[in-house]
Amino acid sequence: MSYMALYRKWRPDTFEEVKGQEHIVTTLKNQLMHDRIGHAYLFCGTRGTGKTTIAKLFARAVNCEQPVMGSPCGTCPSCRSIAEGSSMNVIEIDAASNNGVDNIREIRDEVQYSPTEGRYKVYIIDEVHMLSIGAFNALLKTLEEPPSYVIFILATTEAHKIPITILSRCQRYDFRRISVETISDRLSDLMEREGQQVEKKAVDYIARVADGSMRDALSLLDQCIAFYLGETLTYEKCLDVLGAVDIEVFIRLLKAVEEKDVTGAVDMIDDIIWQGRELGQFITDFTWFMRNLLLIKSAKESASKLDLSKENMEAMEQMAAGLSLDSLMRYIRIFSELSNQIKYAGQKRVVLELAVIKLCIPEMERNYDSILQRMEELSRKVDSCMSRPVQPVAARMPEVMEVEKKEETLEDLKKTLPEATVQELQSIASRRSEVFRQLEPALSGLLRTSDVRINKEKRSIVVLLDEKNQGLLQNNEEDRKAIEDAFMKVTQRQISVEFRKQMPKGSMQQDLVRMDIFEEMNIPVEYDDN
Repeated sequence: MSYMALYRKWRPDTFEEVKGQEHIVTTLKNQLMHDRIGHAYLFCGTRGTGKTTIAKLFARAVNCEQPVMGSPCGTCPSCRSIAEGSSMNVIEIDAASNNGVDNIREIRDEVQYSPTEGRYKVYIIDEVHMLSIGAFNALLKTLEEPPSYVIFILATTEAHKIPITILSRCQRYDFRRISVETISDRLSDLMEREGQQVEKKAVDYIARVADGSMRDALSLLDQCIAFYLGETLTYEKCLDVLGAVDIEVFIRLLKAVEEKDVTGAVDMIDDIIWQGRELGQFITDFTWFMRNLLLIKSAKESASKLDLSKENMEAMEQMAAGLSLDSLMRYIRIFSELSNQIKYAGQKRVVLELAVIKLCIPEMERNYDSILQRMEELSRKVDSCMSRPVQPVAARMPEVMEVEKKEETLEDLKKTLPEATVQELQSIASRRSEVFRQLEPALSGLLRTSDVRINKEKRSIVVLLDEKNQGLLQNNEEDRKAIEDAFMKVTQRQISVEFRKQMPKGSMQQDLVRMDIFEEMNIPVEYDDN
C-alpha cells in the first residue's frame, strides 16, 4: 500500500480520540445514546479543528449496528463500509465545486429514496458558505422538513456568509482552536506509535506554529520527519525545515533596535534572508515575540501562562525590563501593519528593511507613539547629564583648554603690537581677501557685500551697514572683535574696527576714505599724521 499522510492515517475512529472539542463530543454522544438525533447540524470553526472528522464519526455512529457509549464500534459492516468510503448512506459534497441550484436539486431528488442499508442517509456538505444564493434558497425547504431518515451536516470556516434562514434551521456547533498542550500531547502519542524519535522541544514548537490546527500540526510534523528520515527530529532541524527563526535571533534584533544600530539590524535581516527563512513567518513570529514581551512587562499574571521554557522566560524578562510599554506598542503596530503589506509586496526584503529602520529611527514617523518614544529618549539623556558630577577646570576637555589658551595668546599679542599708522593702512586694501579668510564664512560674506572704509582721524576701519545688515552687526561686539583680531593677525598691527549706519546716496562722510581707493588710483597717497 502507498504511503498515507499522518493526518489521514491517524484520523480518530472513535469520539474518545477526538482532542480539544470535548464540548461538542459530549453533546453529540448524549444525543446518540438517548436517541435525540437532529435533522440538520452546522459545524463552524477554523481549519484543522475536527469538523469533517466529527461529521464522519457521527455518520458512522448513527448507522452503527453495535454502538459503544455513543461511539461507532468500527467492526460492523456499516462502520467498515463508511470508513472505506463505499457506503451509499454517506454522501460527501464539496460545495466549492458543486455550488449551483442544479446540484441542490439532485439532492432534493435523492432524499426521496430511503437508505439501502442502515438507519440514516447522511449528507456532509463541506465549505457550505460557497453555495450560491439560489442554491441556498433551493435547500431551504428540504433542510427544514427532510425525511426522517435524512441528516444534513453542513461544515464551514466562514459562518457569517451563511444566510440566517439556513442558520435558524440547524443546530450550530462552534469548534474551538486546539490548545498547544493538547496538540503537543497528541503528536507525542502518535510519534510513540510510529516509533519515531522526536525531541519534546521540537514537538512543542510544531504545536505552537500550527496555530490551533491539529491537521496543520500533523502536516508540519510529517514534513520534518520526511526531511530527516531515519534521524531523531530535533528543535534545530525543525527550524531549518520550516524556515523559522530561534528566539535568540529576536532578542539580538530587538537589542540592535533599542541601541539604534541600523547597520547591525539590517545585517541581521540579511543573514535571515540568506539562511532561506520565510519572511512572512519571520514577521509573524517576531510580532508574537514582542506581544509576549508586552505581556511580561504589563501583566505578570498573564505572563505565567506563556508557553515558554525557563531559559527563554528569563531572557525575555531581562529584555522586557529595559523596554517601555510605549516603545513595545509602537514596534507591534509597525510589524502588524507590515504583516498585511508583505503579502502584496513585490520586494518583500525592501519592505521588511524599511520597517526595521523605522523601529530604529522614531524620527521617521510623526504619529503619537513615535513622538512619545523620542521624548522618552530625550528625558533619559537629560537625566544622564544631570547625574554627572561637575568636573573641575583641570579636568575639562582638551579642546576647551586649547581655546582658552588661544584667547590668552591673542590678548598678549595685542598688548605688544603697535597701532597702525595712516600710511600703513594703505597696504591693507591689497590684503583684504587674506583678512576675510580668517573670519567665519557668514561674517566674511557680510563684509564682502558691505562698504568698508578708513577713518583718517581715528586710524580705524569703518564698516558701513545698510538697513538689512544693521540689525545683525550694529550691536554685535563679538563680531567686531573677531574682525579686529583678523586684521591684527594679518597686519601685525593694532587696528580698531567700528560699525556705522550707511548714509543715503549723495550724502558726504568727510572723515572716511574708501578702502580700495589706493588700488584704483595706483598712486601713493600720504597723510599728515598731525
